[in-house]
Amino acid sequence: MSGTKVPDMADVFDFRDHLGKRRHKRRIALSARDIAIGLSGMAAMATAVFIWPSAAIGDALSAEKGVTQASLSTASIPARTFGKCHSGGGLNCVVDGDTFWIDGEKIRIADIDTPETHPARCAEEARLGNAATDRLQVLLNAGAFELQPINRDTDRYGRKLRIVMRNGQSLGGVLVSEGLARNYEGGRRDGWCA
Repeated sequence: MSGTKVPDMADVFDFRDHLGKRRHKRRIALSARDIAIGLSGMAAMATAVFIWPSAAIGDALSAEKGVTQASLSTASIPARTFGKCHSGGGLNCVVDGDTFWIDGEKIRIADIDTPETHPARCAEEARLGNAATDRLQVLLNAGAFELQPINRDTDRYGRKLRIVMRNGQSLGGVLVSEGLARNYEGGRRDGWCA
């Protein structure tokens, strides 16, 4: 051991030789799994950047009006002004005769079925669907109401399933009595075209 000399690092590798040399870019082989993980990470980031702030704005607006997202299921909702939704979701707008948005939450009126408007399957369905949409807008704009939960919280599209009540009366029932909706208790829905 006494005769073994430990080499100096400068003797083994001279760093000065490599300082001026250009580095070559290494090519990285990515597997499909690596790409999928990267894309899901980017999707999560996009969700956090674009959707989370809008949800926070909706929560702030709800809190300002005294209603939180969590309390929508059983709370009395103060009077609001509802417009018509022209595209996508929104704050306080009517999609069709049985669906509306309130504070960024999409509500499907659970006790009725109204004619489709997106798209209607015939002229009569279009006429009735537009009339139901207009009437629901008027009913929602008439004052405070309650959203009562049913045995399921959401439907397959993620809409909150609620019965809309005012003074002990279902607003869906009003649409039924006016011929703009049918009672709905689950199952398959009948068409509106003859």
